[in-house]
Amino acid sequence: MQTTIAQPNLDNAANKRQQNKNLIHSLTASKIYQDYERAFTEATGLPVSFRPVESWQLPNHGRRNENGLCALLAEKSKACASCLQTQQELSENAQFEPYTATCRVGLVDTAVPVRQGEQLIGFLQTGQILRRKASQAQIARTAKLVAEWGLDISSEQLQSLYANTKVISPCQYDAVVKLLAIFAEHIALVCNQLLVQQHNSEPPAITRAKEFIIENQTEDLSLGQVAKAVNTSTFHFCKMFKKSTGLNFTDYVSRVRIEKAKNLLLNPNLRISEIAYEVGFQSLTHFNRVFKKITGQSPSNYRTQLGAH
Repeated sequence: MQTTIAQPNLDNAANKRQQNKNLIHSLTASKIYQDYERAFTEATGLPVSFRPVESWQLPNHGRRNENGLCALLAEKSKACASCLQTQQELSENAQFEPYTATCRVGLVDTAVPVRQGEQLIGFLQTGQILRRKASQAQIARTAKLVAEWGLDISSEQLQSLYANTKVISPCQYDAVVKLLAIFAEHIALVCNQLLVQQHNSEPPAITRAKEFIIENQTEDLSLGQVAKAVNTSTFHFCKMFKKSTGLNFTDYVSRVRIEKAKNLLLNPNLRISEIAYEVGFQSLTHFNRVFKKITGQSPSNYRTQLGAH
């Protein structure tokens, strides 16, 4: 008997991937991310990108300070395929901590995971550098490779590309990676707040919907109810909301409620069960589960860290 893969499972996986891409799009549109990216690039002279977990594109291609050799390699499919293999290695090994890989032409790339709670959101990525000046043997190996890949690069041009590649000592590069790791932690801490407050060129209906959600977050809100409040069809509102926020309706409402709960946890006189119902959860168990999923810790642990006993 022939077996088939259940279509709903494929659809769920595709939806999850798209939601992840939308989430990163929203985060990279935030002022805090754009300010950091600009400062990092100006301070280090290196490219930086924030890419989804699953990506079939070279994250720093076409970006400011892209390495010249990398830019040329990206134009040929065989060379690009080799670069994508390096990206795959980074994705597989940077799930929980920064990972550095050296590509076939001797350049170094690093991916730093951005995690929120139990969820891996994506990777901050930089590199395209040398940790020591390229040897003539390395350049000769690269010349042979690029010829196999179908690239017409003269020996003089290849020498120039390597000469113009940044050389950063292992110690200095470790410091660069540490900067990215600190920023990854910061993104994780403010991720929920950024997503709840995001207003970058969103349709007026979405702005009104967010205001309605905040005003009525203690109620048992439904997608249809909010769509009606902003005079749109449920189907159209659902698509527009996910495109604008990077989240589906249920996730967004949960994040709004958790953001309010974090503020209420500052008050040591309020019991956690009281806070759960105050922000709109009908079950303490459900509140605990959602809080941990979004913040990575239980409400009680979060309160302890705040010093509110």
